[in-house]
Amino acid sequence: MKTKSQILAGVLLATLFLTSSVFATVNSDTPPALSPLTDHTNTTRNIVDALASRHYVNTLLDDRLSEKIFVGFLDDLDPARSYFLTSDIKNFERLRFDLDNALRRGDVTPAFEIFNVYHKRVIARFAKVIGILESGIENIDFTLSEELDLDRSETNWALSNQELDDLWRKRIKNSVLSLKLAGKETVKAQELLVKRYKNRLSRSLQTNSEDVYQLYMNAFTRTYDPHTQYFSPRTSENFNINMSLSLEGIGAVLQREDEHTKVVSLVPMGPADKSEQIFPDDKIVAVGQGQEGEMVDVIGWRLDEVVQLIRGKKDTIVRLDIIPSASTDSESKVIEIKRNTVKLEEQSAKSEIIEVEQFGAIQKVGVINIPTFYIDFRALQNGDKNYKSTTRDVRNLLVDLMREGVEGIVIDLRDNGGGSLQEAKTLTGLFIDRGPTVQIRSKSHKVDILHDRDIRTIYDGPLAVLVNRLSASASEIFAGAIQDYERGVIVGNQTFGKGTVQSLLPLNRGQLKLTQAKFYRISGESTQHKGVIPDITFPNRFDPESIGESTLDDPLPWDEIPSTIYWTKKIIQPLLADLNSLHTSRANADAEFKYMQAALAYRKVRREDKTISLNEQKRINEKEEADAFWLNLENTKRIAQGLSEIKSLDDLNDSEENLVASNDSEQIQPGASQAEEGDVGNEVVGGGEANAISLLSETGTEDAAESAEDQKEKTAQDDPYLVETSRIILDLITLEKRMAQERQASQQI
Repeated sequence: MKTKSQILAGVLLATLFLTSSVFATVNSDTPPALSPLTDHTNTTRNIVDALASRHYVNTLLDDRLSEKIFVGFLDDLDPARSYFLTSDIKNFERLRFDLDNALRRGDVTPAFEIFNVYHKRVIARFAKVIGILESGIENIDFTLSEELDLDRSETNWALSNQELDDLWRKRIKNSVLSLKLAGKETVKAQELLVKRYKNRLSRSLQTNSEDVYQLYMNAFTRTYDPHTQYFSPRTSENFNINMSLSLEGIGAVLQREDEHTKVVSLVPMGPADKSEQIFPDDKIVAVGQGQEGEMVDVIGWRLDEVVQLIRGKKDTIVRLDIIPSASTDSESKVIEIKRNTVKLEEQSAKSEIIEVEQFGAIQKVGVINIPTFYIDFRALQNGDKNYKSTTRDVRNLLVDLMREGVEGIVIDLRDNGGGSLQEAKTLTGLFIDRGPTVQIRSKSHKVDILHDRDIRTIYDGPLAVLVNRLSASASEIFAGAIQDYERGVIVGNQTFGKGTVQSLLPLNRGQLKLTQAKFYRISGESTQHKGVIPDITFPNRFDPESIGESTLDDPLPWDEIPSTIYWTKKIIQPLLADLNSLHTSRANADAEFKYMQAALAYRKVRREDKTISLNEQKRINEKEEADAFWLNLENTKRIAQGLSEIKSLDDLNDSEENLVASNDSEQIQPGASQAEEGDVGNEVVGGGEANAISLLSETGTEDAAESAEDQKEKTAQDDPYLVETSRIILDLITLEKRMAQERQASQQI
């Protein structure tokens, strides 16, 4: 039952919703109805034909698919059930099973009919919100026991505007409380929120027919698989910039999540990656130019507009106000990143040596980090014998490490989103005699088997491959082959799970990215959806329930085809039980691993929160409890490492602070869409990350000016995952020797 205060608060806000000034704003900002462009008819027919004849999966465009398109389009427009009414949805029902017929005719008017109703609801809603905010926020009562649902994806559509009014009352209240807890004064918070919603209103009014068309086409193409996408002419231009070899900007991949811009991944060795201040799942809420430029609030902005704001010339500063991946909306921080060029050389494979003590002696293990599978196609085509490629660089590094007398090699593929398939094949060849490396099945079910035909093996010693959730595509092919051959031990986390192949098809307007084939391991297992499962698992830094192929809508399933003919080393499987046992014993006693395991468990619990309190004291208590947890966890680790305790998280230095921030609990919003208010400029860049756009500049190909000295250098010796992987290699060597001795002894008997 509602309290008297709750009833009064509801009456106050309901009254504000009905002021004449608000209605004047609504009437003056009523959007004109949008309609398809003439070219959209032919483009639609071309897309329908291409999907039917070229897509990997034979999917019938029928009533079943029509319903999926219908539901998907509504979810894209209004994922949190915040604008449409039940009466709107009932009015659209006549279109549910007719979209397939319309698409075959090239007719997209049903989509525009739905969108125009949605657009009118959005404009009216923003105008109401602005009216409420302009009327004052100082009387909002934060002592009430109220909560805001974060996940409304399964909520029924509202029966009335009054029901939506109450939802938006809570949203406004949450926004005000978040700003208040972040230290904003009431007047400043009001100004910021009014400006934010006026910006959203202005941008919504700028939505054009091309925006609507791209959104609808992607609701259609997504019913085939999440990596098949339509790119409008503007989006195609951005995509082509992203795929160029010269990357300038901050080097981040973003996507739209509800009203926020979220970081999906970082380009290896790019400015954002080097800064160690921003991580996947962080949200960008404001952008500033230079060290003193005004911070521009970007909540609710279109993705392509946020990208344009962050892009800029080399050596210039961009400031980002970010909410770390697991903090609440009240906990943000401003970081500075110098825009720069991501040079091919900086993404090259690099090696280091880790020294690990075993049985009282220091052993050396070589580490080769491969950020991406690269090849300089232009130099290769021009006949340059010294063309740059992953395989050539790794071959040289292996030779150097063997000269140094290392006991084993770690191939570090963490965060490697893929790249050249050819390089994945030839890299595998450095570690095996010869044989198949990957299978590719086309739409016709014809299977092509790629082979390493070079009998030479560059390195035949102990090997481990380190992967994580962001290891995708070509990384999964290499790791899968090494695992199938039992050539080395795979450690880390389940990989991304992108096992499909896309190609670009030009259209009369824009282009279509189309899934045309599927990868399979030499064992016959697909890398799709499931990825590669490590032989030995480490604590996962990234949430597998928010990152990876399995988190996308309707990914193609995992399946199998017949195995190829290959011969395994048969030396890993017999030793896995002992290797895992030795690793577990160390991990249970290792301060870093215990820290990461506890952090992972805490994040998992916090992710289950589907509501957020609107009570100020409760929010303060939750923040204090979270800080207390991280402080205690940090001090537990420090004591075990022989370091002095700290009294506050503020006492941590910058790098330690970033580690805690990246490990903090995640306040996710399940079911949030990547498209809202006509935001359809989403793109994909590498590694299977869907609906994302890479932040690159629009200028030149100058060399990067930032020197390595400007970045804090971290060595492999400082990385607990690499150190533990090195210990696993040494365990492998010891166990192999023991197994060989046992075989020899049995033969003598």
